[in-house]
Amino acid sequence: MPILPCRRSLLVSATVLLFSPSVLASECADYLNVTVKKLHSEQEINLCELTKGKPVLIVNTASNCGFTPQFKQLEAVHQAYKDKGLVVIGFPSDDFFQEEDKEEETAKVCYINYGVSFTMVAPSSVRGSDANSVFSYLADKSASPKWNFYKYLVSADGQTVIQFNSRVNPDSPELTQAINSVL
Repeated sequence: MPILPCRRSLLVSATVLLFSPSVLASECADYLNVTVKKLHSEQEINLCELTKGKPVLIVNTASNCGFTPQFKQLEAVHQAYKDKGLVVIGFPSDDFFQEEDKEEETAKVCYINYGVSFTMVAPSSVRGSDANSVFSYLADKSASPKWNFYKYLVSADGQTVIQFNSRVNPDSPELTQAINSVL
């Protein structure tokens, strides 16, 4: 049966409403409904668009930490799971006094030294009253990071947060099992 003009109009209106930004925004966890600046770039990233309907591995990073080599393992996790739906996001922070003073230098460590291709955002605070909104949420659901390279695995709906301390390697059996459980 052909769609009549008034029904076609109604169908088009319903389709536009279904895919409008406000409806799409409701598909992601509220804590990710923010726009942040990409590391050493003018480009902004809407974390909701990046993550909607997907589990997320969030890591507070630092360029001059004993755990900085974990960037290689984080990149391997990103490569292994990106097509399965996992989103990896790095949040550089100088909260533990081990981040570069210049964002350009932070970017060199991530992109050149370690070949990071997962999303890295501009440096921000990840603990205390100055923590960015993402880490404020993670602190409420779990705890604030005690050091660099704390990892937070968050379910697609944002309700389940599993925290891993700095000593848990990104490719550890413990984290791998947790990732597989949220996919």
